[in-house]
Amino acid sequence: MTEPFYITTAINYPNGRPHIGHAYEAIAADTIARFQRQAGRDVRFQTGTDEHGLKMTQAARDRGIETRALADEMSGYFKEMAAALNISHDRFIRTTDTDHYAASQAIWQAMADAGDLYLDRYEGWYSVRDEAFYDEKELVDGEGGKRSPQGTPVVWTAEETWFFRLSKYQQPLLDHYAANLDFIRPESRRNEVVRFVEGGLNDLSVSRTSFDWGVPVPGSPGHVMYVWVDALTNYITGLGYPDLTGDFARFWPANLHMIGKDIVRFHAVYWPAFLMSAKLALPKSVFGHGFVLARDGAKMGKSAGNAADPLALAEAYGVDALRYFLLRDISFGQDGSYSPEAIVMRANADLANSFGNLAQRTLSQIFKNCDAHLPAIHGHTEADGALFDLVDKTVRDIMPRAFEELALSQATEAWIQGVFACNAYIDEQAPWALKKTDPERMETVLATLYICIAQLAVAIAPVIPASAAKLLDAMGIDPALRTPAAIGSHWYSPLAEGGHRLDQPVALFPRLDMPTEVAA
Repeated sequence: MTEPFYITTAINYPNGRPHIGHAYEAIAADTIARFQRQAGRDVRFQTGTDEHGLKMTQAARDRGIETRALADEMSGYFKEMAAALNISHDRFIRTTDTDHYAASQAIWQAMADAGDLYLDRYEGWYSVRDEAFYDEKELVDGEGGKRSPQGTPVVWTAEETWFFRLSKYQQPLLDHYAANLDFIRPESRRNEVVRFVEGGLNDLSVSRTSFDWGVPVPGSPGHVMYVWVDALTNYITGLGYPDLTGDFARFWPANLHMIGKDIVRFHAVYWPAFLMSAKLALPKSVFGHGFVLARDGAKMGKSAGNAADPLALAEAYGVDALRYFLLRDISFGQDGSYSPEAIVMRANADLANSFGNLAQRTLSQIFKNCDAHLPAIHGHTEADGALFDLVDKTVRDIMPRAFEELALSQATEAWIQGVFACNAYIDEQAPWALKKTDPERMETVLATLYICIAQLAVAIAPVIPASAAKLLDAMGIDPALRTPAAIGSHWYSPLAEGGHRLDQPVALFPRLDMPTEVAA
């Protein structure tokens, strides 16, 4: 039986339409899911929307509609984004799903059975935007008064609430961090969390009575769960919890929760404490990636009024061009900036001019000079062997290692170096000149390039799946061979001897025009 791999994104808060930050996380997680499938693992990939909480109630009230109607509408936009960006999720979960209510109430009951919930009165600072409570010592001065560490407004809140004994889990959490160094990644996030927990944990308010849009607390009329309890539970809802057999037994604990750096505390402190209380295994790793920033370095988002529409970007520049840019130009785990012209420059330089042109030149010469038949191999030279070795190391060693380590920009950097090596080879070997002087050598050069291009297309498929599949289809590569382990030189001769013929090659990546305001 194949090895299971469970990956999740954070579920998105749908009080507004998706922005490029949502797209970035979905694309990164999708790339890892696709890579893991290529590696032969049984992948479960979950994303979705987090639809409860006061923010949703307020947003619906501002529009004069029912909260459920807003949730249905906005969740639809996130589903649309996932489809448009070619996100290969196995489940799109909504916290308004019936099975999620059951799972949330089950984990609540498990925490209650452990003696970790008690009723008391909460008085303190609360950020509606973050759906989070903050200690006085965490607040910062800002415009209009006190602000959360994220810079969001806070209000003084006083109400009856259920508390979770978070303080009880301070040492167990620190012990877990020490014993599992990869539990929180990258290291900078891990250090922040360790310092926070070492500073002392207060018990956490986990219910609200000031609104009713949420999962009802079992046996406590008037209380709904604090949104982070039910939001985090989505990761096990999707596996059938509280049924501990089936998908739950196969895929839990999750291999990777991929989240934004601003919600690491919830995933690396609250969530593992809830799981410890409920006597469930902890996820293997939580990775807090950075933000996609505007060209001026400002954080983008709904509240800032500068959120970029990922669907508009995908329509303007192409889905795979957008996917490639975000993973190539932003070092995963750090913040990175975006602009339309940066997408165009990167797509043209790497995809159109380098890889697309390499494939077009090679396939066009085969189509024209070999009557569309795959050329024969007449013995390889040292130059051929050197290129095979470089490309083989890239697709079987460097890129898989980088993907495993979530070093996504390093994976794409290694890939483009392989593409550059192929371009240097074709320029040096000049098969167009060999046609007259040494036709057999021309055939070998074109066959060598054909093999390397197929390997590079397979390796980059997790990042640009539609474009890679289109090229591999045109090249006649069996889907069973489209893994780094399977793709090599051994498949070429049977394909060539089987009489595979190329159709007239078409450009894989048309060159993009600069945005009007930039080109002017």
